[in-house]
Amino acid sequence: MKLEDLRIYQISMKVGESVWSEVDGWQYFEKDTIGKQLVRSVDSIAASISEGYGRYHYKEFKQYCYIARGSLYETKTWIHKAKKRELIGDEICDSIVKQLDELGIMLNNFIKTI
Repeated sequence: MKLEDLRIYQISMKVGESVWSEVDGWQYFEKDTIGKQLVRSVDSIAASISEGYGRYHYKEFKQYCYIARGSLYETKTWIHKAKKRELIGDEICDSIVKQLDELGIMLNNFIKTI
């Protein structure tokens, strides 16, 4: 199975692009503070999955999936901060959090299979 075939990888890539599209329209200060942190954390989800996959060792892959899960929770924090600071609306926040929640469940189940 290729990395690109993993559903957790596909979804993490999709969420990353959704977040990027939102942050791209922000003003400089917002991008420089919350935006950079948010994009880095959401991109780290897919990046950690792919790095672990590339290690070709189950224990290392599992460890990188734990790191991806940590990045997922960090992303949720930044999304909630962006909402509180009125950078994103309720609908965007709810949509991204829902995607992250679903990805978190899938990631947890995937970790159990490794």
